[in-house]
Amino acid sequence: MSAAPQETSAAGRERMPALYLSHGAPPLADDPVWPGELAAWSARLPRPRAILMVSAHWEEAPLALGAVETVPLVHDFWGFPERYYRVRYDAPGAPGLAGSVRKLLRAPGTPVQDLPERGLDHGAYVPLVEMFPDADVPVLQISMPTLDPVRLMDIGRRLAPLRDEGVLIVGSGFFTHNLAALRHAGHGVPAWSAEFDDWGRRALEARDWDALLDFLHKAPAGRYAHPRTEHFAPLFVAMGAAGAGDGPDTQESVIDGFWMGLAKRSLQFG
Repeated sequence: MSAAPQETSAAGRERMPALYLSHGAPPLADDPVWPGELAAWSARLPRPRAILMVSAHWEEAPLALGAVETVPLVHDFWGFPERYYRVRYDAPGAPGLAGSVRKLLRAPGTPVQDLPERGLDHGAYVPLVEMFPDADVPVLQISMPTLDPVRLMDIGRRLAPLRDEGVLIVGSGFFTHNLAALRHAGHGVPAWSAEFDDWGRRALEARDWDALLDFLHKAPAGRYAHPRTEHFAPLFVAMGAAGAGDGPDTQESVIDGFWMGLAKRSLQFG
């Protein structure tokens, strides 16, 4: 698949896209296909000056900024082999980006807090290990202060100027996510996962932002695909950062298919 042409900001710097990716669990590293798909995707991208991550695995209100210096990862998972807990990703911190985020987001009634000991969780570092394995791009993770799609889209819009400063904005979730239902689904792709993935693909292609914002009611099997919505929520930050509904940014599904029955659809805006 050929890369879409990149836009240029008013300052002459190449405008970074905004991404929504399905991040996988730690065993993603052992998959025969998915790591190569993520690596090929990152090879297509302009090199970011920094990466701003919004992960399904960090909900915190008020909105919080994680460590601006390199601190240990958050191994926020249980029951896996020991080797997954020994993974490191010592990316540089991004204090300058943190300052920019504070300026863009802090306003009366919308405080921003700092949690300097909070490292990258697996929703952030698992895909980054595959996409930027040298860990040489500064990374800042921020929390989701809400799961409300409209509010998250607004946060993305306020962060959008960072794209013109070389910042890659990444929402990291999973296009379908119901682990409890998977335990009873047997082998193959469950119908609810396939139906939601197809609906989401068509809604994105049609740029039906209103349907996506109301996905729990508009999508078939919406509540099965996302009984709790934290893994779909980062999509709305990426959509907002790309100006969904306001501008001409391009979009494409860069990765599709399924992993352990879950849709791994991943998207590039802009």
